[in-house]
Amino acid sequence: MYLDDIGLVIQQARKSKKITQYALATQLGMSRATISGIEKGTISEIGIRKVLSICDALGLELLVQQKSKRPTLQQLLKRDGRDA
Repeated sequence: MYLDDIGLVIQQARKSKKITQYALATQLGMSRATISGIEKGTISEIGIRKVLSICDALGLELLVQQKSKRPTLQQLLKRDGRDA
């Protein structure tokens, strides 16, 4: 999973809960620009604590696993320029 993918999942979860970027940022003590940058994948360095806080607030779980030697279907579609 790439940072862009994480941002998209965060954005989708936030919107499904009908929470604005501003409301989420305020709840977590972050700026709205930070939430926006994470969702858009434009922040090159994101602190893991921020990501975990956002995930917790939105009911998401961050999973780390050993990288597969074979690409997943999602990775192949992304590489080919198609959405998964």
